[in-house]
Amino acid sequence: MDLGIAGRGALVCAASKGLGRGCAEALAHEGVEVTIVARTESALRQTAEEIGAAAGRSVQWVACDITTAAGRAAALARCPDPDILVNNAGGPPPGDFREWDRQAWLAAIDANMLTPIELIKATIDGMIARRFGRIVNITSSAVKAPIDVLGLSNGARSGLTGFVAGLARKVAGHNVTINNMLPGQFDTDRLRGNMENRARTRGKPFDEVRRAAMAGIPAGRFGSPAEFGALCAFLCSTHAGYVAGQNLLIDGGAYPGTF
Repeated sequence: MDLGIAGRGALVCAASKGLGRGCAEALAHEGVEVTIVARTESALRQTAEEIGAAAGRSVQWVACDITTAAGRAAALARCPDPDILVNNAGGPPPGDFREWDRQAWLAAIDANMLTPIELIKATIDGMIARRFGRIVNITSSAVKAPIDVLGLSNGARSGLTGFVAGLARKVAGHNVTINNMLPGQFDTDRLRGNMENRARTRGKPFDEVRRAAMAGIPAGRFGSPAEFGALCAFLCSTHAGYVAGQNLLIDGGAYPGTF
């Protein structure tokens, strides 16, 4: 299927690895002019080179902290008028809410709620003027089914979800869509880190915790960043203009609900 977005410009956040990289790869292979953002310059440069070589096109990159005003300014200076925005940032650490002070909560809200909102604010009017825009926010399956040890993430990402729900309906008539992707357990560094924490907490071997986690997923495995990226690319396509304000759960069937 031709997604109809060749030549469009995309800004993809936290894209040096994991789900952000999966999205950047999928978009680049569709002919999109991709700019990727992450904090670690060496890893980001290598990722840009690898994606560019595989897709046969140059991939721009900006090493910055997207959760800061300076970082967002740097990213938008390199990609000032994106047609596609993929919001993504590493989630806050797991733990017990009794251990989190005000600063921990503000850091989580800044990274996982206010940063996407600021990037949307900076880019959405240009999308409206061009009558094409696709915004995808990578949130978490925890928005649908909260995870007790990820309370910081539960709260911050749910706040973003509530904000987007209203805005998405206001801009859909301009051919600008905003949707959220809710990943379950994907084979990323973030997942491995959470499992290592779980293994330490429970006093069990890492491999045992990993096998148990996979056994609890109807698909019998963790997701891959590539298949996550493929769904993201479709949401960014010309064919997805009627998909607006949705929370798309991609978790191998782990969520047990009907709705």
